[in-house]
Amino acid sequence: MDDQLLQALQVRYIKLHFTISFIEDSILPVHKVSALRGGMGEMLLRANCIRDRACGSCDFESECIVRRTMYSKFEEKPGYVTNGESIGYVLECENYKTYFSQGETLAFNLILFGKTIVYFNQYLQALYTLGMCGIGVNHAKFIIESIKNTCFQDILDGNDIFMKNYQVQTISHYVTHRMKKMTGTEKTLVFQTPATLKYQGKFLQEFCMDAILSAVKRRIHMLDYFEGIHNDFYHDYQVPVPEEISQQQHHVKVRRYSSRQGAMFLHGITGLVQLKELFPNTLPLLLAGELIHIGKNTSFGFGRYQIM
Repeated sequence: MDDQLLQALQVRYIKLHFTISFIEDSILPVHKVSALRGGMGEMLLRANCIRDRACGSCDFESECIVRRTMYSKFEEKPGYVTNGESIGYVLECENYKTYFSQGETLAFNLILFGKTIVYFNQYLQALYTLGMCGIGVNHAKFIIESIKNTCFQDILDGNDIFMKNYQVQTISHYVTHRMKKMTGTEKTLVFQTPATLKYQGKFLQEFCMDAILSAVKRRIHMLDYFEGIHNDFYHDYQVPVPEEISQQQHHVKVRRYSSRQGAMFLHGITGLVQLKELFPNTLPLLLAGELIHIGKNTSFGFGRYQIM
């Protein structure tokens, strides 16, 4: 890994593995990240909002806990960022079951980046309260059974919290660890969740490696700015584009509900891209993308892939 990429990957993160247990027979949506994200936001608003959710005119907006956790702001935005998308966290859940019996468990991950890492207790309290109120339209109630770190050490076990196991890492640590496990040169990118990628003004209907590499660089650059690491990584860092052997893709439409905008659909493509060779500079960049997700709607779990 060269020095320019190493410096860009000094973004702090922590990945939390949650296991929840349902206290009654429950029906959940197929795609659970939207329900988890929406439920967390609602619980945070109920506990913290003092201005009747009038965010646009709130005189406490700059100190709002909900803003700092669910809609974390850049201290300074890169010039190409024009919307209010939060990049402070990612939720992952790829269990698509809809029926859960009493006592059955569901696992999901919460990845926190940069300054959102210090708000662990806010996320925990929001999920604890969500368990009492219930998730989804059927209000499926649950308890948090455990939270573990990436080494599967307990952070929460029952009522006990072990902050010594709340271990913050950097993206460079993740990439170095993954590179030690890689063998051979022929690789396949497998997209486990839909990727919503815009390239040359259009949303992609099939995978394009140039677009994927650009999306990874853009995401790293945004996280750098979120962390206060200012550089020209997105425009300056160039890597060879690997040759594609074949690909398969499938269009996915995910329904979500917003309290402000009502029902809507998020679109993306899943599938795989088989590559002939991954060059030494290209591999660590793509490995970073595994962790951080790429494209739009990453806070809903979109854009997760793995190099196989």
